[in-house]
Amino acid sequence: MTTEIIMPKLGESVVEGTVSKWLVSEGESVQEFDPILEVTTDKVDTEIPASASGTILKLLVQEGTSVQAGTLLGWIGEVGEGLPKIATAEPEPEIPPTVNPSAAVTPDPPKKRGGFISPVVARLAAEHDVDLKRIKGTGQGGRITKKDVERFISENAPDTTPVGGTNKPWTPMRQAIAEHMVRSKHTSAHVTTVFEVDMSAVVGHHQEHKAQLDRDGSKITLTAYFVAASAAALQDHPILNSTLLEDKIVLKDDINIGVAVSLGENGLIVPVIKHAARKPLVETARELNDLVARALAQQLQPDEVQDGTFTITNHGVSGSLFATAIINQPQCAIMGIGAVQKRPVVEQDAIVVRPMAYLTLSFDHRIIDGAIANTFLAKVKSVLESWA
Repeated sequence: MTTEIIMPKLGESVVEGTVSKWLVSEGESVQEFDPILEVTTDKVDTEIPASASGTILKLLVQEGTSVQAGTLLGWIGEVGEGLPKIATAEPEPEIPPTVNPSAAVTPDPPKKRGGFISPVVARLAAEHDVDLKRIKGTGQGGRITKKDVERFISENAPDTTPVGGTNKPWTPMRQAIAEHMVRSKHTSAHVTTVFEVDMSAVVGHHQEHKAQLDRDGSKITLTAYFVAASAAALQDHPILNSTLLEDKIVLKDDINIGVAVSLGENGLIVPVIKHAARKPLVETARELNDLVARALAQQLQPDEVQDGTFTITNHGVSGSLFATAIINQPQCAIMGIGAVQKRPVVEQDAIVVRPMAYLTLSFDHRIIDGAIANTFLAKVKSVLESWA
């Protein structure tokens, strides 16, 4: 019995995906749940598993093609098994019309090639001065997708490689990051403020409970504490949990904190911890560990990188002390975490050694001013320094 390979619906708001890479070939045997293809959306790459064991009988969609969720991609079955017929609508025979020579005939206006053009596609084409008439759409019904435009830009980019150099592909993920970062700098009025935090209380709590929590399978990293502290500060300062929409500031009801995860040379991705203010530290740590592990394995679902309202980037894991991060649109702020290092500090006129870290907050000056940003970061500092 044949089993259909279907383009899955990868999230509530994700209705289309691109078959970026087939991991199997026709005639190859697969086991149920084995990964058989990679699907790319605007947010994330996802491996799709086989829904049955058997042999790949036929693959219908080529790599690089964008299709709607629910589209038939191929079949799995037994060797020698016949393929089902694909139902297609037979075109109705054309009937020559009766023409009245005295009647005026108004021709229908020509349709734009590729059909509907989304705002994202239109903006990307305008930014790169691309004539959409030159692009063949791979979306449903020949619609031009964002991937089509990015591919056209990449293929037609001038060769600026120095003599003796090596070409390195500009991957779709890097292109998406570049477009997002440049748009953010052109959208928000970026300002950065810096605080120094004594991490003694957090480090002490972490060391005290680490062994027991590790045995329980609840490994807690320092990043989990920063997520919890940020959630607490956002509750006190909801203006930092907002976005600018035309002529009004929209305060978000939920606190959904994104945590940037480096994928090395492949770029980065920002999985989101939903309803962060409602979760205790242990639950936050478990969810964070799961999201990071699946991000590195390219197993995130598109819904897991959407709807963030505030972002954290822990650049200190590689030794960086502080950095001026770019806001993750359409949010209004992003917090950077520097390396936790022991440094001499002055307490009550005495020099003592404490584990210290720099926190940076890049914020949108259109929405908030420096005083509010400093008050928010002071709250994060207070939560961390009084952790018990």
